[in-house]
Amino acid sequence: MVTLEIKNIKEVEEQHHEIIKNICKEKQEYYNELFKKYDKDLILKVIFDKSSALYKVSASINLKSKKVLLVEENKNVEKAITQLFSNFKKAVKRQYELERKDYEYKRKRK
Repeated sequence: MVTLEIKNIKEVEEQHHEIIKNICKEKQEYYNELFKKYDKDLILKVIFDKSSALYKVSASINLKSKKVLLVEENKNVEKAITQLFSNFKKAVKRQYELERKDYEYKRKRK
């Protein structure tokens, strides 16, 4: 079960809120499907920060072995969140595969 937390969305203009929430919901459904047999309940945090003209969007998820955290900066918040989730998906899948291989290796050695 993956829980979604969106923080500091008030720093983004009101017109982008619906698009951002839709993208985050889609990603939550994807991670729910990916981690449906995972032992631990996970929290997917998406945090927004605006400084002058740049948006800084960060995403993190707490896996068993470590916390995966990525940050993306862009002037356009929609491009930033799209790019962030693209890279975040690769990083999470890579870490999940490492955990799975480690588990199988330990199980075979017993």
